[in-house]
Formats: sequence, structure tokens, C-alpha cells
Amino acid sequence: MVKPTAITNNIRTLRFMADEMTQADLAEEVGLTRQTIIAIEQGRYSPSLEAAFKIAQALNTGLDDVFQYSPKAPGK
Repeated sequence: MVKPTAITNNIRTLRFMADEMTQADLAEEVGLTRQTIIAIEQGRYSPSLEAAFKIAQALNTGLDDVFQYSPKAPGK
């Protein structure tokens, strides 16, 4: 079982707002595989900082509109 990351994202929503961009289109634009985009969207993988910036740029928005960091409360 893959442990979910503390980073959440709005990639799926933003892709659809960007002329219904496909996962494959986004992957090609940022230089990742479609499988990596799927894993990031599903919260199973945290992108590198460079990849995160490229994703935000490809979606024509700011990094903080794409990704959010929600650390777990201490003791949880």
C-alpha cells in the first residue's frame, strides 16, 4: 500500500479548465510520463520542485493554485 503524501493538488480541475487538457498532453508539455501525472494527481507521488513549477506553468497558474501542503497534526 502506497502512503499518501501531505501534498494535495488541483491538477485534474485545472486541466479541464485549460481547454480540457489531457494527462498525456500535460505530461508531454512538462517532460514527465502520463503515469507520473496520474500518480501526482492521485496523491501517490510528490513531484520535484522543478516539475511542480513546470506543471503550474503548463496550466497557466501559480504554484500555490496547483499544490497545497497539509502536514498531519502532531501525534496523528
